[in-house]
Amino acid sequence: MIVKNAELETVCGITSKLPENGQIEVAFAGKSNVGKSSLINGLMNRKSLARTSSAPGKTQTINFYAVTGRRETKKEAQGMVSADEKVYLVDLPGYGYAKVSQNEKQKWGKMIEDYLHKSSQLKAVFLLIDIRHEPSKKDVEMYRLLYEKGFNPLIIATKADKISKGAKDKQIALIRKTLGADKETPILPFSALNRDGKEEIWEYIDYFVNEITIE
Repeated sequence: MIVKNAELETVCGITSKLPENGQIEVAFAGKSNVGKSSLINGLMNRKSLARTSSAPGKTQTINFYAVTGRRETKKEAQGMVSADEKVYLVDLPGYGYAKVSQNEKQKWGKMIEDYLHKSSQLKAVFLLIDIRHEPSKKDVEMYRLLYEKGFNPLIIATKADKISKGAKDKQIALIRKTLGADKETPILPFSALNRDGKEEIWEYIDYFVNEITIE
């Protein structure tokens, strides 16, 4: 997708009512400080629309970013321009932040579960894993939760610029094994620094957008 406009449209806290959006939603889940906000900024071609921080636990709400853009197609290259598309990129609160009270963790967990269960427009969830490390127990729990909620999560291996090219395949294999993901599950390396992997992620998002359009 060629992004034409992006804005933070809705912020939902623990007591907020979820929005009733008319377009599909694609959510991003992951451990605190795994790079969700940086990824979303990269996808939207923005530097700081999604607030980033070196301190984990910055995102404590469900943030809905409305993105409007145009998808490139072969027909378009031949002079047939496709219509604009709109999709919501949804930034979920990070989990596993040690300095948050157990009570707060439970509230965030319930908020995420409620969203996964209640949103009628949510069509895909990307789970972000730091490519440098083996997935944590919390990562595995989230992966299984997503399956229980009826999703087949796609994996984004963040911070790919921080390891050597030769180490990527080894780390991707470790992520797949630890999560218990089958060989068909996409694991997409991504770098917020140089935005490598951005186009591949948008290809999957476009698939979900157009799957709904076709129906």
